[in-house]
Amino acid sequence: MSIWSRLGDAIASLAKGEALLALFDRLRTPPERSIAFTIAVIALGAKMAKADGQVSRSEVAAFRAVFHIPKGEEQNAARVFDLARQDVAGFEAYAARIARLLSGKDSMLEEVIEGLFHIAMADGIYHPKEDAFLQRVAEVFAIPMARFKSIRARFVPDAVQDPYAMLGVTPGTPLADIRRAWVKLVKDGHPDRLIARGLPPEAIQLAERRIIALNDAWAEISGRRKAP
Repeated sequence: MSIWSRLGDAIASLAKGEALLALFDRLRTPPERSIAFTIAVIALGAKMAKADGQVSRSEVAAFRAVFHIPKGEEQNAARVFDLARQDVAGFEAYAARIARLLSGKDSMLEEVIEGLFHIAMADGIYHPKEDAFLQRVAEVFAIPMARFKSIRARFVPDAVQDPYAMLGVTPGTPLADIRRAWVKLVKDGHPDRLIARGLPPEAIQLAERRIIALNDAWAEISGRRKAP
């Protein structure tokens, strides 16, 4: 049974009028934790899409692309999306639960933020309310502001991208040390390692996007250093 089918069964177990957050809190054992993660991320995505006051078709399409919903499973994901939009629980409650699920996995928390940025920018407009939403999620995830700004710079056209911040180094850091930082970040967030930890496909897809960004940052820095 796929994770999406199991998700559908979990949703069906909700008592009439029971909040989606209550279901999340029941899914505590390792096999169900993947479903819990998926629920929390979908819920954050739904609330992210509403942050600017409306949910556009482009944002819904971006959501489906980021979280890779297989054909035939859209109904289960759509139900979670709709329940999350109706849920009286604030987005911070879901963010806090994701932070607990991924405690000690900073790279994965950053990947969740990146997925939310993709949804926010789907309509081509970065609304101030979306920025406030994402900054608050980053705070709940304990992501430093410098790291948040670096991630934002890769998605928001008017923001300046800093490849050094992406790798957690400074322009004065020796190239050999920068390379070590890059290798460590890529190794820690490699999809194969995340698969071994039992994380769901949605998390793996976000990891793949981040690896590309890390590699681009290293390529830019090393290219600058080697230039005459």
